[in-house]
Amino acid sequence: MKLVLTVLGVILLVVAAVYVLVPADQLPSFFPGYEAGATRVHVKHAIASGVVGVVLIAAGVWMGRK
Repeated sequence: MKLVLTVLGVILLVVAAVYVLVPADQLPSFFPGYEAGATRVHVKHAIASGVVGVVLIAAGVWMGRK
């Protein structure tokens, strides 16, 4: 379970980085927030993904301490 939480946390941190670095029209089409022709960055999506990723990594570390 520790490995699963940690891997999901890292994946979500990578997704958060993609949301910050890539405009909405260049996101992969399966990402929520993809908009053809939009040049803005989805900051709220990035923050949400980053926070959940950090929480999952923290849960994995906490589970590993037992």
